[in-house]
Formats: sequence, structure tokens, C-alpha cells
Amino acid sequence: AAAAELRRKYQKLAQEYSKLRAQNQVLKKGVVDEQANSASLKEQLKMKDQSLRKLQQEMDSLTFRNQQLAKRVELLQDELALSEARGKKNKKSVESSSQLSQEQKSVFNEDLQKKIEENERLHILFFEADEQHKRLEAELRSRLEVLETGAAQHQAVVDSLTKKYTETIEKLQNDKAKLEIKSQTLEREAKDCRLRTEECQQQLKNLQSALGSRLEESLCIINEKVPFNDTRSARYNALNVPLHNRRNQLKLRDLAGQALAFVQELVTALLNFHTYTEQKVQIFPIDSATDTISPLNQKFSQYLHENASYVRPLEEGMLHLFESITENTVTVLETTVKLKAFSEHLASYLGFLRKILPYQLKSLEEECESSLCTAALRARNMELHRDMERLTAVFEKLHTYVSLLALPSTRPEGLLRTNYNFVFTNIASSLHGFHDILKDISKHYSQKAALEQEVPTATQKLITTNDCILSSVAALTNGAGKMASFFSNNLDHFTASLSYGPKGGTEFISPLSAECMLQYKKKAAAYMKSLKKPCADSVPYEEALANRRVLLSSTESREGLAQQVQQSLEKIAKLEQEKEHWMLEAQLAKIKLEKENQKLKNSLSGHLSETIQERSVLPDIAEQKKETTEKSLREPIKNTSLVFSLLNINKCCLPKFLLCQAPDGESREDLIKTHYMARIAELTSHLQLADSKSVHFHAECRALAKRLSLAEKSKESLTEELKLASQNITRLQARPLVILFFPQDELMTTKRSYEDQLSMMSDHLCSMNETLTKQREEIDTLKMASK
Repeated sequence: AAAAELRRKYQKLAQEYSKLRAQNQVLKKGVVDEQANSASLKEQLKMKDQSLRKLQQEMDSLTFRNQQLAKRVELLQDELALSEARGKKNKKSVESSSQLSQEQKSVFNEDLQKKIEENERLHILFFEADEQHKRLEAELRSRLEVLETGAAQHQAVVDSLTKKYTETIEKLQNDKAKLEIKSQTLEREAKDCRLRTEECQQQLKNLQSALGSRLEESLCIINEKVPFNDTRSARYNALNVPLHNRRNQLKLRDLAGQALAFVQELVTALLNFHTYTEQKVQIFPIDSATDTISPLNQKFSQYLHENASYVRPLEEGMLHLFESITENTVTVLETTVKLKAFSEHLASYLGFLRKILPYQLKSLEEECESSLCTAALRARNMELHRDMERLTAVFEKLHTYVSLLALPSTRPEGLLRTNYNFVFTNIASSLHGFHDILKDISKHYSQKAALEQEVPTATQKLITTNDCILSSVAALTNGAGKMASFFSNNLDHFTASLSYGPKGGTEFISPLSAECMLQYKKKAAAYMKSLKKPCADSVPYEEALANRRVLLSSTESREGLAQQVQQSLEKIAKLEQEKEHWMLEAQLAKIKLEKENQKLKNSLSGHLSETIQERSVLPDIAEQKKETTEKSLREPIKNTSLVFSLLNINKCCLPKFLLCQAPDGESREDLIKTHYMARIAELTSHLQLADSKSVHFHAECRALAKRLSLAEKSKESLTEELKLASQNITRLQARPLVILFFPQDELMTTKRSYEDQLSMMSDHLCSMNETLTKQREEIDTLKMASK
């Protein structure tokens, strides 16, 4: 059949080739006719050119004749003028000559008239011939151009057709060769396939007989051993362990880690936002440092002060959820029990937002009613009023959908599996809405901060607090945008990976069955692990002995390092707590310092005005004060401050440049303070370095002491082996009669083996002694360095 089909194809191609060949002949004939026409037109063009040249020559001869006649007319006119001049002298002669000149004039005029008429007629003929020649030449040229373009096109068509025909011929020849080869290979393959079918039929018969016997055996085993088929019942099938997808679990753990990082970023931004909002309430519109704020703002700041107890659990809940997703578990919504705890923490934070919302709105309204609030600022406050209500509504929506996701792990009938995709989609849309609201809050709050900065009573503290709130809102916006894009990008993965179950079933029936399934999975994994215990890799004896000492010494150092790590972690935690405490203290101290500086500036300005008045009124008293100041400059300076009391006590301990510089008290106090702070920082760094070095030296000393004790034990065992070897040698040397009963070569080999063992043991002892001495030297040096 394949060969017949190939023949049909070949016949079709041959028919097409014959048609194309006939068309090619027709096109060739048309091209030849066109070439003949173009050649005839070229001949006609040549003939017209020759006639044009003849007419041009006749025209030249006529112009030359006209020039001659014109010269002759000029000569006749000159002669006529001369004859007229002569006629005045002699009238008689003129009369006689006039008759002659009249006859001559008439003759010349007739001749001239004839020549002019002939010249005019020749000009007309020449112009007509020239116009006709130009018109004919233009027609012939246009026709020639058309014919040349047609010939070029026909030639291009002919060339392309010839090229195409040659290519088709080559292609057909190649296809023919390939088809012949293919037909031969197909024939061979057909023969092979016949042989294979016969073999496969035989194998199929054998397999059917074998599978029939095995089916009977397996049916007997199933009927005898298997009490029931649990895949038929959905309740029992839910207890079966589904196929474990390790890649899916790793992907879920990675996604949970990313979500944890985003939640931590949001928690930090929320803490900063609530804390700085509390500071802002105590500063604007009434500063609590100078005046009492309203009871509403007092209550609002009190509630805002409790924000950490509601915000921190969100991070903890997400951390527990991340830790519950491991590589060996099956993570679905029925098994994620920790999602319920996160939902509860989100509900508590939502309750906190609901609790502070009326106070926040009333605080904004109270700010709008103050005298400092302009119309533009009032408009921004009302926009923030609406934004805060929208923010609480978005958190309510998020809590609703997260609580729905937590239902399958506690009460599976509360959420059907078909609604998982809907819940995840709404969470993604809620996160995008959260991001949009935060962008609006950031925009409106930046406008509000710019307007508050223009208020005449705006302080530096208010400006810095507004900047801090703007930075926290910007961090919140960035975190919300990252979380929204993250959730939208992984929406399909969440929907697919959190809704699979056992093979043959549609879902887990209840959280209890999911928990039982996880227990069965652990048991199955332990059973498979016990079946597939890998054989321990064997280590050479000499390498094991060499590594044993390092292992025993390193375990001790590992324990010491673990203790050091634990201690350092505890120190880091304490230092973090102290850092937060001191940062708050530093903020309070900064505020107090600004107040003190303001008071000091006010007091200094009042004191300067008083001194100016006193100097203007009492010049004598000024002179007395000048004398007293000169005396006081000669005497040592006394100051009642704490730093200068320490300076007077420990003046010998201070460097000389501090005592020489800064004549006034305040600058000297600053110099002493900076010097002592630098000295304290240097001493603390030296102390930390010394502590780390001492701990390192202590660990090395313990490891070396352990190695030294091991080396001494090995030395004792080797000395005992050396004693036994020497005793054997002496015993062999003491019994010479044994030589009679043994061959000579055996005695020599035993003697050589004993000598080799003895030399090896002595070399080993020497090396051990060298290592012991080196270790003792290292211990001594480390002890000296630690001291």
C-alpha cells in the first residue's frame, strides 16, 4: 500500500512537471516575440534618426543661404544710399539713374520677396518636421521603455521559473531516492514486525497463562488474608496515608517562611505605627509636657500603650504555623491545627482595633475642633477618619476568611472543599485592598504632616514624630504590597496543594482522621526505615585509631562551645532587651534635654538683659566685679556640678590637655565627659576581647588536657606491650634446644617479625613522647597567655 501511494504521488508530480514545462515553452515563445518587436522598433528608431540628421543638414544649408541673401541686401541698401547722395549733385544724372535704380529696385524687391517667401516656407516645413520627429521619438522611447521593462519582467519570470523547475526536479529526484530507501527499510521493518508479532503472540499466551495462575493465587490470598477493602468506604479511606510529595512540602515550607518574614515586617511596622501614634496624641494639639491633654486622648494613649500585647502574638502564631510545616508531614487544611491559633491572635488584634477605633475617630474630630486646625488640615483629618474605618473593615474581612480557612482543622463541615478556591481568592483581594488603603493613609498623612509643619506652634518634637509615623506607614505599605503580590502569585499553588487527600478518596473526613493518618504515616516511615537500614561504612583500623583521639578531644570542646553558644545567646537576648529599654530612655532623655535647653536659653536671655541694665546703671559695681573676676581668674575655678567635684577629686588622674583646654566650665565638662566615655568604650572592648580569648584558651586547654590523658594511657599500653615482647624475645633466646625441632627458615621469619614489631613499637613510643612534650609546651604557653 505504501509503495502504491508513493507511485501515485510520483505520477502527480510528473503531471505537474509536464504542465509546468508546457507553460515554460509558451513563456519562452512570448519572450522571443517581444525581443523581435524590440529589435524592429530599434531599427525604426535608427531610420528616424537618419531622416532627422538629413533635415538638420538641409536646415543648416538654408540658414547659410539666408545669411548670404541678408548680406547681399545690405550691400544693395548701401549702394542705394550712395546713389541718392550722388543724385543731389546732379539731378539730371539722378533722373536718368533713378529710372535705372527703380528698375533695379523692383528686380531686387521681387527677388527678395521670393527669397523671403521661400525662407518662410522652409522654416514652416522644418518646424513641422521637427515637431513630428520629436513626437515620434517620444512615442518610440516610451514604447521602448515599456517593452524593455516587459522584457526584463519576462526574463525575471523565466529565470525564476527555470530556477524553480530545477529545484523541483532536484527535490523530486531526492524525494524519489529517499522514498526508495524508505520503501526498502519499511519492507525490512515489516518483515521484522511479522517476526516480532509471532514472538509477542507466543509471549502473550505464556503471560496470560502465568497471570491467570497468579490471579488465582492472589485471589485466594485476598479472600483468606484481607478482611475488607477500605478504599470502598470514604470514612476508612480517609485513614489511608496519601502519596507523599516531598517537593510540595518543601515548597509549602518555603512559602510559609516567606509569609513569616512578611508578617514579621508587618508586625514591626504596626508596633512602630501604634507607638508613634501614642506619642503624637500626647504632643498635638496639646503637649502633655506643658498642659494636660483631654481625657479622651489620655484613654486613647493608654489603649495604644497596650499594642504590643495584641500585635506580638501575630508573629508568634505565624512562627508556630511555620514550625508545624516540616518535610515529613502532610500539610493540608485538615492538618494545619496551628492556623486556628493564628486566627485567634488575629481576632484579638481585630478586637484591639475595634476598641481604639472610636477613640481614634473622636481624637481626630477633637483635633479638627481646635483653634490651630485650618480648613485644609480639617479636610485631611476627615480623610484619615474615613481611612481608619476602612482599615478596620479590611482587617475584619481578613479575619473572616482566615477563620474560614481554620475551620477544616476543627470543624470540617463548616467549609466545603469546593469553596477553598473562593476563600483564597477573597483573601488575595482583601490583601490588595489593605495595600490600597495603606497607600491612601500614607498620602493623606504626608499631606497632614506638611500642613502641621506650617502651624506656628509646631515644635521639633512634633516634626520628628510625624516623620517617624510616615516611615512606619511607608513600611506598612511596602509590607502589605509584598504580601499581596506574594499571595496572588502563589494562589494556584495554595489552592492545589492544600486540598489533596488519599488516593481514591475526595477528602479527609475530619481532623481526627487526619491526625490518625499522620500517626499511621509515622509508623509506616519507621517500619520502612527499619527495613532499609544501610550498612555502616567500614573505616580502616589505623585511621580509626588516629581519629579516636581527635574525636574524644573534640567532644569535650564541642560541649564547651555549646555552652558558650548558649551563654552568648542568653547575653544577646538580655542585650536586646536592654537596647530597647535604653532606646526608650534615650528618647525620653532627648525630650528632657530639649526642655532643659529651652529653659536655659530663656534664663540666659533674662540674665543677659539684667546684666546690661546693671552695667548701664552701676558702672562702679561693674568695675568692682571686674576686679573680683580678675582675682577669681588668678585663683582656681570652683564649680558645684558633679563632674567638677569628680574633677577636683581626681584631677591627678585626668590627662593634661583636658586641664589646659576649655577655660569655661561647660566646655570642660563636655571634654571630660567625652574622654571618660571613650575610655569606658575602650575598656569594655578590651574586656570583651579578653573574655573571648580566655574562653578560647580555656577550651583549648581542656581539649589538650584530654588528649594528654589519652596519650598517657596509650603510652602505658604500649609500654606493657613492649615488656611482653621483650619477655618473649628473652624466652626464645633462653631455649636453644627448640631449634632442633623447627626448620631454619621458620625461626628466621619469626625472629624478623618480632624484631619488626619491636622496632615499630619503639618508633611509636618515640613519636608519642614527642607529641606529649609538644602538648605540654602548648599547655604551658596557653596558661601563660591566659594569665
